Order: sequence, then structure tokens, then C-alpha cells
Amino acid sequence: MRFRVIWWIVHCGGLALNFLGIVGNHLQALAEKVWHYHLMNHQLSQADVLLVLCSHDTRVAERGAQLFHERWAPLIIFSGGLGTITKDIWTEPEADQFARVAIGLGVPKDKILIENRSSNTGENILFTRQLLAEKKFDPQKFILVQKPYMERRSFATFRKLWPEKEVVVTSPQVSFDEYLDHYASRELSRDEVISIMVGDLQRIKLYPDQGFQIYQEIPLDVWAAYEELVQAGYNQRLISA
Repeated sequence: MRFRVIWWIVHCGGLALNFLGIVGNHLQALAEKVWHYHLMNHQLSQADVLLVLCSHDTRVAERGAQLFHERWAPLIIFSGGLGTITKDIWTEPEADQFARVAIGLGVPKDKILIENRSSNTGENILFTRQLLAEKKFDPQKFILVQKPYMERRSFATFRKLWPEKEVVVTSPQVSFDEYLDHYASRELSRDEVISIMVGDLQRIKLYPDQGFQIYQEIPLDVWAAYEELVQAGYNQRLISA
């Protein structure tokens, strides 16, 4: 009897682990499909301003500093107060922390503006407009700098709220696996990052009707991946439809 039990554990247990591995790989593939949809793959061109949308991921500040040193634009604006995630982990505004990262990487203080009141993407844009109006500066071309999985939603928000300006969007140049393995914040797990990606996709679908973003088509296979990920439990960042 004991040998039968051992046989069952070895053989059936192995099948269970293999099944779990297959399920995990499938969900990973679905998440990667959503990831690639969020990326805009814009080609950079010379701009007047680098507008860095802040968050928990300070590596976006590093990307902004890199672009400044590459001379894509002569000015950086860091925009962000405390948002949904950072209000629970930080007390200092996101923009102040991002600016400190950039200064540490050699960006001169007089080439940086800080907007540190906003708590969402729409406010990032609106409060930046106010800041620039106060400075009597009217730039025409922007490069948005954001997390990879926030490219599309940030672009859609900017185009809705500031349609007269030219804009492209970029982010840290990493793959999906690299981001989850090395770029995901110490404060967030892989599953939490995927949940945020899923929530952002839902917002891309819902927000145009609410006046927050321009409409963008979501391919059927991307939406099917979204629905399957929601059913699998990646629903923590969804909003009520």
C-alpha cells in the first residue's frame, strides 16, 4: 500500500505540477499580448519638452534623464503628486523624487520643472498646462515618458486634453520578461503589475465615453486575453463599468 501511495504522489503529483506550469505559461502569454498592445512604438523626434509622468517606478525618471542627455528636448517636466499606489508607500510627491533621480544623473536643476499636485493621468496633463501657462511658456512638441504598459493610455489622455499639441510617447526600453523580472517595483509583485496592465486596458475601453481619452480600437484577440486574465483573478485594478 505504501508503494502505491508513493507512486501516486510521484506520478500524479508530477502531472499536477506540469498542468500548473502549462496554465502559468498560458497566462504569461496572455499578459504579454496585453503588454504589446499597450506599447505605441513611436519613433522619437526633436521636441520642446520631455514630460515625465511619475509613478512608483523611478526608472522612468532614468529614461527621462537619458533622453535629456541625448538632446531630444532641452527641458524636463516631472508631473506627479501621490497616486493610487504611491499614497500608500510614500509621503514625498512622486515628481520631487523623480527630479532628484534626474539631478543625480546629471540633469541641471534649471532644466527641470516640477508639477507635484496631480494624482492621475488627466491631472498630469491639466496641471502641467497650468504650470506652463504660469511660466508663459507655450511648447508645441512633447515627448511623454511613462512606464511601458502605460504608454497607450497616457497618449490617449494627452490627445484628448491637449489635442493642439504634437506628442509621442516612450518608456524604458525593456521586454515584458525583463520588466517583470527586473523592472517591476520592489513594492509590487509580478501579479500586481499584470493586474495594473489589465486595469489600464479596461480604462482604454471605458474612458473615451467618459471624456477622459480619445477612442482607440482594441483588437479582438487582445480583448479576449483581457477577459481570460480577469477570469483568472487579475481583477484587482478594475473599475466599475
